[in-house]
Amino acid sequence: MNLAIVGPGAIGSTFAFHLARAGHTVTVVARGARLATLQRDGAVVRGDGERAPVAVAAALDTSIAYDLVLVTVLATQVGAVLPALRESAARRVMFMFNTFEPLDPLVDAVGAARFAFGFPMGVFTLLVDGRIHPQVRAGTVSTDATWAQVFSDAGIPTAVETSMHAWLRTHAALVAPMMAVGVISHARGRITWREAVAHAEAFSAGFRLVRALGHTPTPAVFGALARLPRAVIATLLWALARTRMSRDLGALGTTEPRMLIDRMSEAAPALAGPLRAIRP
Repeated sequence: MNLAIVGPGAIGSTFAFHLARAGHTVTVVARGARLATLQRDGAVVRGDGERAPVAVAAALDTSIAYDLVLVTVLATQVGAVLPALRESAARRVMFMFNTFEPLDPLVDAVGAARFAFGFPMGVFTLLVDGRIHPQVRAGTVSTDATWAQVFSDAGIPTAVETSMHAWLRTHAALVAPMMAVGVISHARGRITWREAVAHAEAFSAGFRLVRALGHTPTPAVFGALARLPRAVIATLLWALARTRMSRDLGALGTTEPRMLIDRMSEAAPALAGPLRAIRP
């Protein structure tokens, strides 16, 4: 396959690494310091020194009929790349990022026949000094069965998810409080019990909001978590804050949790008070 990855940060670089190592031709489209690093190395480099050679570009070549363009920018950055994606000759365009907003504008931009969406739930990667430090497990999902198989064959286990809008909104309700906890954990290594309770209230509020918008929490196990007593959720978040995983999550910054909480608040202002209260 001939693939382009727009936005080779931690997640995009992990996909580029695995797909290139699986024998696909991969072009990464980057900017700034990441572009300079990739141009210097001519490869995505893992923390242990393993290299996956890739082509590097500063802009997407819209004349190339890529089998797939994988878009792994932040939701707040996608508007800047939509014109090029609209003009691209790519056969398939898959967006892959955290969002709570409707997907219709993305479908309209690239056309329903070319549109796909995925989410790297099973991929957690730190990008340190230009090298990726990935942890890859099951959990990644995609609306496209063909590409789910390609990713799986490349070492990123991917399942098909047909209710992606419900899935994304459920995921936002799940992770926004966890990300906010991570920001505090990264700053001081723990949270107080009062903070744990506040984040548990936000957790429950997020799921009430998802249901109020007409979605059934997807997958069902996430909905089951939301039905746990508040004290149990608070205890889990309090314990999570003391883990290395939480500190690493917080090290990624405040952009995504703020964006998710803001979009959730805009969708249902009357229900989002507990979420706004924990906004980093």
